[in-house]
Amino acid sequence: MVKMVSHGKHIAIIVQQLNKFNPENQSVEDFLNESAKMLQTLNVTEEKFVLDTLAGCIEYKSLLDVVVNAFFVRDGRYCLTSERNLYLVICYLATFQLEELGLQHFSRIVKSLDTAKMQKFLRFFFNALYLNTWIKDEWSQFYDSLYVKENWIDPLLRWQPKVQQLIEQLTDKLSNRTTTVKTSTVTQPKEFNLTVPKPRAIPIPLPIPVLEKRPPVPPSTYKPPKEKKQLEEIKTKNRRKAENTHGNMKNKPAFQAQKMQSKIDNIPIKLNAAAILREGALYQRKMEQELKRIENLLRGARDPSEFLEWQNQMRGKDLEEQLAEIECRRLQGKLSHEEAVLAHQNVIQENKKKADLMREEKAEVMHQYAEKRLQEQKEMRELVEQVVEGHKNAKQAKIKLQKYKQQIVQEVCEENRELLRQAFEEEEEKLRKRYELIQQIRAIESLPSLRHKFIDLTETGGHGLICEMSIVELRERLALLREAQKAAEEEKRDQIIHEKQAKEQLLLDKLDQISLFRAELGRAAALKQEEKKRKSQSGERPMKDERILNLQKKIVEKTMERKKQAGLLKITPQKTSIASRKDSLQWNHWKELEESRERQFKILQHGFMARETAQKTAAYEAARSGATVCILRSEVQ
Repeated sequence: MVKMVSHGKHIAIIVQQLNKFNPENQSVEDFLNESAKMLQTLNVTEEKFVLDTLAGCIEYKSLLDVVVNAFFVRDGRYCLTSERNLYLVICYLATFQLEELGLQHFSRIVKSLDTAKMQKFLRFFFNALYLNTWIKDEWSQFYDSLYVKENWIDPLLRWQPKVQQLIEQLTDKLSNRTTTVKTSTVTQPKEFNLTVPKPRAIPIPLPIPVLEKRPPVPPSTYKPPKEKKQLEEIKTKNRRKAENTHGNMKNKPAFQAQKMQSKIDNIPIKLNAAAILREGALYQRKMEQELKRIENLLRGARDPSEFLEWQNQMRGKDLEEQLAEIECRRLQGKLSHEEAVLAHQNVIQENKKKADLMREEKAEVMHQYAEKRLQEQKEMRELVEQVVEGHKNAKQAKIKLQKYKQQIVQEVCEENRELLRQAFEEEEEKLRKRYELIQQIRAIESLPSLRHKFIDLTETGGHGLICEMSIVELRERLALLREAQKAAEEEKRDQIIHEKQAKEQLLLDKLDQISLFRAELGRAAALKQEEKKRKSQSGERPMKDERILNLQKKIVEKTMERKKQAGLLKITPQKTSIASRKDSLQWNHWKELEESRERQFKILQHGFMARETAQKTAAYEAARSGATVCILRSEVQ
């Protein structure tokens, strides 16, 4: 159960927030987030109660409006419209939160508000006749009637006898209530019960930190372990073996393209309309291109075999140059790796010199730190003496502050009295005007009014417009429009059927044409396959280039220099795991470099073979048709 002290304060906060909410300009989620920021001064339990009540009133507003609107029409005719949200909150708590709050806590909330208003509203809402009749019927329009009866109406009827006791208590309180006049009391100032501060003890100076003498570095740190030497020897042997194997692989024609052996199977494929039209258009374009080529041959064209042979030679030379360039890049990468190893060995020596300099700087910084600590302790002692003197003058300042506050309180009390008097006069004037307005509204409502009007369906509205007609004429015209629409739909349906039949016939014609083209293409593909089998594959010539030889020599020289410098270098890393990790990274680097070169070689070789196959196919088709392609002499040159 929620426990709160100021019930009326929380209900007032909820009503105030509901007055600010506008569903047209603000969403419920944003409104709740802004309300949560405003309620940060409350504790967690009170904040949760306020936010849950706000969310519930907004969610079930349609149900609550039914009860509150009926209350203002029947028993609450003299109640203020500005207090509508107050009755909305009490109706929500009684309907949805009474089980959770309990009758005792609900009674405290009701008693903290205006007694007359709460007694009138609860007597109206907890009327058993109203709950079983029109309230149940109105709520059933928004939710299922069985759900409304089981979850809302039955609990309210079960609580009705106990709430009736609360209504009787409110009625007795109204009958026995006596007016009490509040008298303003003068504020009597009291002296603050301040704790006398104890004098602070002077802090004991901290001892100057002295660095502990560190043990010397063991000599085993600078001696490489035996396992490291064995691993280096194994690594060197494996590297030489890999280089020898790689050198032997260079002399052999590697990465030869394999023949693609495929069989042409005329497997039937189910095609849709789009695929049939697409393939028909493709074969139509091919047929037009073939006719155009035959016309060019009839006009006189040349044999393209010389140009194709020259083109193959040029492409072969380009491929050899690209392969040589790839080999040069690989060797340049290997050379740069050797140079990087030499630079790393030089960096190790420089780091050792920097470490000595850093040790000297560290000793100097520690000396400066000790001097700074002594200066801070001296300043702290002076500050303690100033604080002790300040406590002696605190009592005189306290007396002056008390007199100044008494003067301010007297001035504020006089201003409050004047403001209250003015507010009381303004409120009386508003109530008088409101009473007069209510009397006028009641006089207007008492006048009789006609509630029934007889309608003749054959007459027009009488508005004086040219296009106006009676309801009978409107119905006849609508019937004629429906018949015309139905005839148009039948005509459109017949047209669609004819178009569909024409499209099906077109697709059948296209399928016959496609089957003929496929048969011709199958025979041509078989002839091409036989022509490919007759030709032999040519092996690749070994690549030899002066740049490659020069780079290999430089790599051998850098390798010898690195081994020589590594033998002279006595300092090794402190942890063997770092060396092993560097060796593995070095091996992975070489492996990735070689794989990338192999992939580039395969891509280039595949592109060259594809171009060569396309050229052979074009030459074969030209020879088969007995014609030549017209090529400009400037392009051949």
